[in-house]
Amino acid sequence: MEKVFVAQKVANKLFATEAAVDGALAEAAELMSVMLAARKDVNTSMVFADDAQVKLMEAMKALSEARTAMVGVHNELNDAKLRLGIRTKMSGADKPAVVAQAEGLREVV
Repeated sequence: MEKVFVAQKVANKLFATEAAVDGALAEAAELMSVMLAARKDVNTSMVFADDAQVKLMEAMKALSEARTAMVGVHNELNDAKLRLGIRTKMSGADKPAVVAQAEGLREVV
């Protein structure tokens, strides 16, 4: 199989993995927001479920570290691609589209 096709296969998995890590981090952030609102909605003190919040923050820190590691993987794979003599950019139609969710935002003109 040609090197460029093998590299594209790896790039596609890289992009999917990066999107999954970002998605997990975004979901965790939304969970934190919902947890804080829920505590307020049931009118409990700050100490209620504090342990759960601490654990979630630990998970978010781990996800952030995973994201940083994936940036490193991306850079290393880019270097490997160049060492293999592949000069084409691994993006375009095969790269998953990143869709920004702008709920509650509006365009200012």
